[in-house]
Amino acid sequence: MQSRWEELYRQKLCSADDCAKLLHNGDGIYAPLGNGQPSAIMNAIANRVRANEVKDIVYTGGVDVKAIGTLAPDIQDRMQMNSGFVGEAVRKGCQMGLYTYTSNRLGHSIEIICDHTLHVDKSVITAVVSPMDEHGFLSSGSHADLAWGSWKSGKFRDLILEVNENMPRSCGNNHFHISEVTALCENNMPLVELPDIPISKEDEIIGQYIAERVPDGACIQIGIGGTPNAVAKYLKDKKDLGVHSEMLTDSMVDLYYDGVITCAKKNFNRFKMIGSFALGSKKLYDFINNNPFVEMHCTSYVNEPYYIGLNDNFISVNATLEVDLTGQCCSESIGYKQYSGVGGQLDFVQGAWRSNGGQSFLTVYSTYKDKEGNLQSSIKPILTHGAIVTTARSEVDNIVTEYGVAHLKGNEIRKRVQDLIAIAHPDFRDQLTFESKKMCYIR
Repeated sequence: MQSRWEELYRQKLCSADDCAKLLHNGDGIYAPLGNGQPSAIMNAIANRVRANEVKDIVYTGGVDVKAIGTLAPDIQDRMQMNSGFVGEAVRKGCQMGLYTYTSNRLGHSIEIICDHTLHVDKSVITAVVSPMDEHGFLSSGSHADLAWGSWKSGKFRDLILEVNENMPRSCGNNHFHISEVTALCENNMPLVELPDIPISKEDEIIGQYIAERVPDGACIQIGIGGTPNAVAKYLKDKKDLGVHSEMLTDSMVDLYYDGVITCAKKNFNRFKMIGSFALGSKKLYDFINNNPFVEMHCTSYVNEPYYIGLNDNFISVNATLEVDLTGQCCSESIGYKQYSGVGGQLDFVQGAWRSNGGQSFLTVYSTYKDKEGNLQSSIKPILTHGAIVTTARSEVDNIVTEYGVAHLKGNEIRKRVQDLIAIAHPDFRDQLTFESKKMCYIR
């Protein structure tokens, strides 16, 4: 016998084209990050814009990992694509001015969406969800980050969902009930998987520096990339690590099966691995599926520094692009060109500071090659012209290169400069010393 919820699901099920017809001129659309962005619905909306059936649509997403219709260059004169964290699919377009970017901490995103959006009552929430369970609930799955918390504010007009059988069903506060849904469609496309990123020799060294500073029982936040993978590699001899991280990764799954991650020593959400979104391989998506050990929550919860700091010995690891001699960190732009975004870096830097025994680490290779192929120092007297300060010098705890760790928090400029020069590439230390004396940072 068909249940009440199955009947309601059937009534609200329609095509992606019909979902797109719920959009009106001037509407705003808000979607989760990455795999949470509904491709079929966005493609259908793009077709309506292209056919001049609707205009002045503002679409907001982030960590854009797939090409969706609303990114099409030929319709950007009739709609606006706004990224909250510049992913690979929109990076070039943002740098060319085709799309735009909103600078905000990930932990503030839901508040900004709900309280600082013009005509919020004309906006819709959309997301990819897992198939409905017997109680009428659809899980946000791998992306609990933005949509659930925004919709639960009660300020948005419509909730339009795309059901995908490949989206895992995750535990935590991230479920929509079918009675809340305006309309939904089905689209069983594979989730985007990230390729395995190799670990360089620099990553190996940086990973060891950080891992040796992680005590047993610590609670960790790490991302993706060669350096985070190296950190995870050298954590395999640790005991009872916990996880409270905006992003869940493949390396955390490996540490769980190695018996390293148990979450048994956490002070907050004990025995639970906490995340707001998961991005990696099918191994990761399968791991979070119906796993009561893992809970996915919105970013206003996961990225709240107060909650982060409730866990003792919190270890936060994030990347930066360049650092000046006073400790200012540019983690999101190359010069004035937007490369990524603020994300949760500052949320976790501040959260680790609130933690008893907490430490935050910002990692960077000591050098990089410019567009002419010349080797440049990532530690600079002043940041590159136009570079954006992501994490202020007053917030930075530790900077790590392959030449060591510079502890900055609480240290005066003279000590900061000396310690940063010590972890710069040897070929640039004399020049950095000369410039720092010229600026009267050191004698």
